[in-house]
Amino acid sequence: MTRGSTRLAAATAALVACVTVTAMAAPSDSDLRVVRLDPDPAAPGGTTTVHGFVANGGPDRTASPFTVLIDLPPGFTAEGPYFPTSCAASIGGHVLSCAFPAGLPSLRTATVLAPVRVGRDVPPGTVAEGHVRVVGVDDRHPADNGTAFTITVR
Repeated sequence: MTRGSTRLAAATAALVACVTVTAMAAPSDSDLRVVRLDPDPAAPGGTTTVHGFVANGGPDRTASPFTVLIDLPPGFTAEGPYFPTSCAASIGGHVLSCAFPAGLPSLRTATVLAPVRVGRDVPPGTVAEGHVRVVGVDDRHPADNGTAFTITVR
């Protein structure tokens, strides 16, 4: 299985799990959106922390669980412990999936803290792009459900 197909399989599994769990709850009138935050630079072999920052623009509290997914670029690997403890990394650590329960209030946030190891072979000066996305049935504006972030290797 290629790295890309492994990422796609992990993301699909997380989406199916989210939709399966939320199928019984009536969606609320809420708007989940991802806010861009770039992690601090890190040296080859070092670590940095990716922040998956999700806001509920409201007007309602979320009625269903949602999942935050962090896709890491090649050469970077998620390395726990993670916050929240509901996070799980795919095989190879290139996709992190974090489940959140229903009930995020309007105008409040949910955060994922994901320690990331920079591969020793990633050269200094590298600027790599990853992505944070949120998946949930309570979202009425999917255009703001994801954003890129950059990891700079110093």
